[in-house]
Amino acid sequence: MGHSPLRAFPQEAGPTMVGDEHSDPHLMSILGATKRTTLGNNFCEYYVNDTPRMVLDKLESLGYRVVSMTGVGQTLVWCLHRE
Repeated sequence: MGHSPLRAFPQEAGPTMVGDEHSDPHLMSILGATKRTTLGNNFCEYYVNDTPRMVLDKLESLGYRVVSMTGVGQTLVWCLHRE
């Protein structure tokens, strides 16, 4: 794998939300994600116990690349694309 500037931020902790109820079940399985519904929500989300850096490394090995990143409150959001 190539060098990623995201590796400079090891203080981020899991669990990490990796998808919603419409996400590819095969990809969620590869990531080791489990589906859960938070009390009060009427939708499901996929989570892994890995840190965001670990998830991004796994996705990079599958051909995904970070396109953009932003912060929303205390949440970090990465947008990825696979060629």
